Amino acid sequence: MSQTRHFPAPMTSIVISLHVSLGDLVEAGQTLLVLEAMKVQTPIVAPNAGTVSRINVSPGSMVEEGTLLLEIREIQPPKDSPAEELPSQQGKLNANEPIPLEQVQSRLAKTLDSARQEAIAKRHRKGYRSARENLADLCDPDSFIEYGQLAVAAQRQRRDYEELQSATAADGVITGIGTINSKQMEYTRTQAAIVINDYSVLAGTQGYFHHQKLDRILAIAESQTLPVIMYTEGGGGRPGDTDITTASSSLNCQSFTTWARLSGVVPRIAVNNGYCFAGNAALFGAADITIATQTSWIGMAGPAMIEGGGLGTFKPTEIGPTDTQARNGSIDLVAQDEAHATHLAKQVLSYFQGPLSEWECADQEQLRHILPEDRRFVYNMREVITILADRETFLEVRSAYGGAIITGFMRIEGRPLGVLASDCNNLGGAIDVDAGEKAAHFIQLCNTFGMPLLSLCDTPGFMVGPQHEELGAVRRLSSLFVAGAKITVPLIAIILRKCYGLGAQALLGGSTMNPSYTVAWPSAEFGAMGLEGAVRLGFKKELEAEADPQARQALFEQLLAQQYARGQAVEVATLLEIDAVIDPADSRRVILAGLGH
Repeated sequence: MSQTRHFPAPMTSIVISLHVSLGDLVEAGQTLLVLEAMKVQTPIVAPNAGTVSRINVSPGSMVEEGTLLLEIREIQPPKDSPAEELPSQQGKLNANEPIPLEQVQSRLAKTLDSARQEAIAKRHRKGYRSARENLADLCDPDSFIEYGQLAVAAQRQRRDYEELQSATAADGVITGIGTINSKQMEYTRTQAAIVINDYSVLAGTQGYFHHQKLDRILAIAESQTLPVIMYTEGGGGRPGDTDITTASSSLNCQSFTTWARLSGVVPRIAVNNGYCFAGNAALFGAADITIATQTSWIGMAGPAMIEGGGLGTFKPTEIGPTDTQARNGSIDLVAQDEAHATHLAKQVLSYFQGPLSEWECADQEQLRHILPEDRRFVYNMREVITILADRETFLEVRSAYGGAIITGFMRIEGRPLGVLASDCNNLGGAIDVDAGEKAAHFIQLCNTFGMPLLSLCDTPGFMVGPQHEELGAVRRLSSLFVAGAKITVPLIAIILRKCYGLGAQALLGGSTMNPSYTVAWPSAEFGAMGLEGAVRLGFKKELEAEADPQARQALFEQLLAQQYARGQAVEVATLLEIDAVIDPADSRRVILAGLGH
């Protein structure tokens, strides 16, 4: 039993190809012919097996809607099948041709490490990871959505396109959005924009499409208020892009403005390993938090530019090594390698992502005995912070720069906050210009992103002397007052020991009444300047009147004891210059109370 099936044209169109002849046996699902209308091709497919009994068209024929194209005498047609039913239009044009999905997957595969084994092996021989290995370590599994993966360098005029697809994969920069730390906190707080410069592609240089990709993902970060983590390894601008013939200077580039415009909008974390010169270094230095491995060399100009300027010939490893850039404050966190740098990036980001529900802390009674009995002896302020903070949550930034003030992040009962703390092991805690600028920058960073601040004060004041003034102390130290005056987040101040002069005021946001809660340990002492200096200055005539050196020293000790008694925390609290004197073991409870809810 058989039935003839008619195939009318579903639309006005052109016959692009004819795949059968009169009398052919066809199978169910086989393409009979292909029509094209409005640049869209539509296959006409046999729904059932049969024999071609009539063909009314040929390739190139123009047909109107409803025109009979061909007929098939079906073998065992489906019961009750209507004679004029339009055939299914799904199916392959040719079983031997790859479908578009396979083509896309093949093209994407050329950008992956498995297709670039020689370049990846070169990275591994140096002890480095590939850009995609860093990406996999940074993001939560299966969370990354890539932007612009199919880009290649703008060099099609000088290189084979097939070669460019792998050799210049993604035009040297991986960009996209993924989640980070989602196992620790709510998913909604874990999305981030990610930029990873790929040194295995043209030495990580910045080309035409490279910059377009960078601008695109940074615009997404701005519009969606996403933090950004950027790996910056690379050699700066790329002179070899030949496809762009309308530009001359290449200075009409928005990437640096786009990146800088995110300052104060979202947290920006830069990570570097290896060489980072010129434009890449500018991106690194403009970040809010900078992380670099021990094997990093960072400079605003690379060897070629230095030599071209007539300034000498240098190896890349002679320009901006990590030790130098950490000492001058350009690097906030020094990592052992890329794995450690990635871990630090995730940890830093977590403080901006918000609180954690699980935490542990040390026995707080240790704080009652942490200061030496002799007020002149030094102690370890980092140990104080470690005891105060939730376990393993204190992360110091810029430890090699401005050492008189410790800056870093910590958590109290899971809540993140920034910490400023005097270090009496460095200049006796006196605030020099480097420490002052470092602290001012840190205050601004925390305040911008709504992170509360804890100030642990033990300072004799600002560093003084002609040599220090030559460094611009008047301008640079005053930046602390400017930053403190603009604090809008909760600021909790605890005075452990010395609280003297302008330096102490600067650590407290400008005065003892600027913090939301200002407390002191019983060991705290206060004054307009160091007690010894105050006695020598205030009682100069009385001391000079004593001709006997021993008597003069005895008078000095007596006057010093009087000054100390008047400046003790308990006495200062009676005049309401501070809010309370507390048991050191209660410090965590006091901090939480000051933070509010």
